[in-house]
Amino acid sequence: MDLAGKNVVYIGGFGGIGQKCVQELLQRQLKALAVFDMTENAGALAEWRAGSPGTEIFYQKVDITRKEDIEAAYKATAERLGHFDVVVNGCGLMNDRLVELTIQINLLGVIQSTLAALEYMDKSKGGRGGLIVNISSVAGLQPTALMAIYSAAKTGVTTFTRSMANPIYYAHSGVSFVTICPGFTETPLLDDISSKTTFTYNTPMLDMFQRVKRQKPEDCARNLVQAMEQAQNGAVLMLELGDTQEIQIPDFWKPQLE
Repeated sequence: MDLAGKNVVYIGGFGGIGQKCVQELLQRQLKALAVFDMTENAGALAEWRAGSPGTEIFYQKVDITRKEDIEAAYKATAERLGHFDVVVNGCGLMNDRLVELTIQINLLGVIQSTLAALEYMDKSKGGRGGLIVNISSVAGLQPTALMAIYSAAKTGVTTFTRSMANPIYYAHSGVSFVTICPGFTETPLLDDISSKTTFTYNTPMLDMFQRVKRQKPEDCARNLVQAMEQAQNGAVLMLELGDTQEIQIPDFWKPQLE
């Protein structure tokens, strides 16, 4: 997708990867950018507006754990912009000591945001189609025992997004879906990890986790935005140490019809 002249909604745009992605997106001469997040970052907004005077940039307060907040934000954005072409679901929490909140933010919030966005993007409902990008994780590609709850939520994101990319849905709605799975990235999400693990006792996994190489958020952002421009519907992309790799997930089961 050519992003020039497009209206983009970024959920979690003030996060560690989110801010770098917004900066990368603004280099594409967007028509408008709506940043959905829990708390406004006035300094970032001012910087983005000064650097991109041709793009309408605004903030919409959203508590991603509240369905009514999500729906109200999309309604207000649609009324202001008329339509949006791209949605990025980028909110994230990695803290297995907060079980319900981890599931609410990382999985349920993505699902609710996706379904709310489709109400305005779906061609069968008068929308223009477009692209929804859901940010999962390498922990959503394989079991990550140190963070079992987070891994379960992100695996749900991967499977949900792949399901939404079904060609039958795409033919109906005109909305394509891409799953982004970043590797370890230098953001506050990884700070103080020993207090966020599934269990309180120390294991060799924690030592390994702390020694894993991490990519820079700007490298992750650059590849994420390139994926928005180039990836095909249904793609699952791992963004690891500055590189992008498309992941082929095989079908392990096929229904036997009578």
